[in-house]
Amino acid sequence: MSSMSNKEIAKFLLDAELQRKEVVRITSDKVPNLTVEEAYDIQEELVKMKLEQGHNIVGPKMGLTSRAKMKQMNVEEPIYGYVFDNMIVQDGGKISLADFIHPKVEAEVAFILGKDIEGPGVSGAQVLAATDYVCPALEIIDSRYENFNFTLPDVVADNASTSQVVFGSKVRKPEELDLELIGTVLSINGEIKDLGAGAAVLGHPANSVAMLANMLHRKGEKLKAGQIILTGGITGAVHLSYGDYVTGKFDGLGEVSFSVGE
Repeated sequence: MSSMSNKEIAKFLLDAELQRKEVVRITSDKVPNLTVEEAYDIQEELVKMKLEQGHNIVGPKMGLTSRAKMKQMNVEEPIYGYVFDNMIVQDGGKISLADFIHPKVEAEVAFILGKDIEGPGVSGAQVLAATDYVCPALEIIDSRYENFNFTLPDVVADNASTSQVVFGSKVRKPEELDLELIGTVLSINGEIKDLGAGAAVLGHPANSVAMLANMLHRKGEKLKAGQIILTGGITGAVHLSYGDYVTGKFDGLGEVSFSVGE
């Protein structure tokens, strides 16, 4: 282990986020042998710092939820991070490119919980029963690492690249939709950039929430009623540029959009 404490590493990553400057991944020099477990301890310190700054958690989010991405990163399970209230952008609103290092966007379905969900052994069916509503979302991810270059522990420590989120204003009850079949189109300036179906997220977005509950259980934590959970990208992540107008269209869930200013 490095001579830097988890708190110091968390502060280093938080400073990079606040100053919008990219840094070399922490596994290259600071903690070369960092494990995923230790990375979650660093993430915990980072979350604590954000809470101390007066921000509140909206809910957790899942990353690396596509089988292809998991294979690419050579992992058995996805990763999670946390979305805070200062990361929320109004549907149809504008983001400022100056707030980011190298932002990308992906389209996802968000679950709004009506009941707590506690692992272990949670199933997708239990998640659907505990979910009040689902809504469309566009997640803007922005790694703090140079050139988006990182290993798995790096991205976990960096709060899973969480940056900003646009939630759609239309909500539906989960039983009204076939969430694994939900067709999703991500367009920029009217041009289709990527598309997919809900099944891209671990076979069904509810499976993502179930897996999250089971992962949190290992830390003695649970998902709480009222939380909004991002289930992971149905589409790939697409780079954003100044002047972009971004829309996500979801079968049965309508659309969600934002534009990119300076």
